[in-house]
Amino acid sequence: MTDSIMSKAATMEIPINSNGDTGTLPEDDSLEQAAQLQWSLDEKVGSSRGTRDLQQVMVSGPNLNETSIVSGGYGGTAEGIIPTSSIKGPAVRYNAEFNKRIPVTGLGSNMHHSSSSSSMAADDATRGVAVEKLETMKKWGLNTYKCTKQMISERFGRGSRTVDLELEAQIEVLRDTKRKYENVLRLARALTTHFYNMVQTQHALGDTFADLSQKSPELRDEFGYNAETQKLLCKNGETLLGAVNFFVSSINTLVNKTMEDTLMTIKMYESARLEFDAYRSDLEELSLGPKDAVAMARIDAAQEQYQVQKDKYEHLRSDVIIKLKFLEENKVKVMHKQLLLFHNAISAYFAGNQQQLEQTLKQFNIKLRPPGADKPSWLEEQ
Repeated sequence: MTDSIMSKAATMEIPINSNGDTGTLPEDDSLEQAAQLQWSLDEKVGSSRGTRDLQQVMVSGPNLNETSIVSGGYGGTAEGIIPTSSIKGPAVRYNAEFNKRIPVTGLGSNMHHSSSSSSMAADDATRGVAVEKLETMKKWGLNTYKCTKQMISERFGRGSRTVDLELEAQIEVLRDTKRKYENVLRLARALTTHFYNMVQTQHALGDTFADLSQKSPELRDEFGYNAETQKLLCKNGETLLGAVNFFVSSINTLVNKTMEDTLMTIKMYESARLEFDAYRSDLEELSLGPKDAVAMARIDAAQEQYQVQKDKYEHLRSDVIIKLKFLEENKVKVMHKQLLLFHNAISAYFAGNQQQLEQTLKQFNIKLRPPGADKPSWLEEQ
């Protein structure tokens, strides 16, 4: 039926007037009915097919940024094409089954959430470090205040202090011994310097005598004897310098390293003693006060701090006693060897006994440096 109607509509004649214009056509109800029938059939077929296509497209999730909206009729210019990427708005996803719009959370919101979380974590870490430093400064200030108060009380005779008479006597002996050994070290270094200058003078004098013996034939023998004597004295003087330098080095190690290490431990012990007395006095003052709940809590805290300081004080006290004992033994052993070396070397040198002087150096395993060994090599100077 549809085909017959369409064929009829296609074969209808359109009258044209003498000017080439179409004339006024009489109304034809059959043509209008045929057009309406064709439009209704196409609409039904297209709607059923479009529904299936729309469901398939929405399920597959098209990229909205790649689609375009075309304005105008068929065959129009490209000016009517509007890319959807220019349309701003929140992205949505269609559920084809329930025909609902579901908002899609973008990557930017996740990044913003993660950055805010990381910044909060960094702020918490910084705040924790600041609080820790503040607590450390608070404890240091409180400890300094208590120790200063205890020190002033002791100096004015109003505070009590812990006294170990035997240990303090040993400490005082050590300090006096160190002062005397420092004086020995200073004098030994002065002797080394003066003797070194004398040896250099003898060396120069021997060279001058040898030169004059070559240029003065009438005094050749006399200049020659003196040149040989000065050279021999110079050689023995260098040997004695080796022994004295070894003596100075050993005394320096004993005074500035061994004794100094023990004195550093003693300083730590005295500081611990002052802290111990400060916390002990604090505990005694709290014990004489009221015994309410707040005061008892403070007394318990003071008791705990007092025990910590007491353990520290006793530990350092035992360390000082042990180091003083070993220092005394080491001092006797070292000084016995060094004093014997110094005596034998000086006696052999001024007695003119070269063999005994060399034997003394071998006895104490002292090796002399060759002349010029103290100077850096040309490679070290580069």
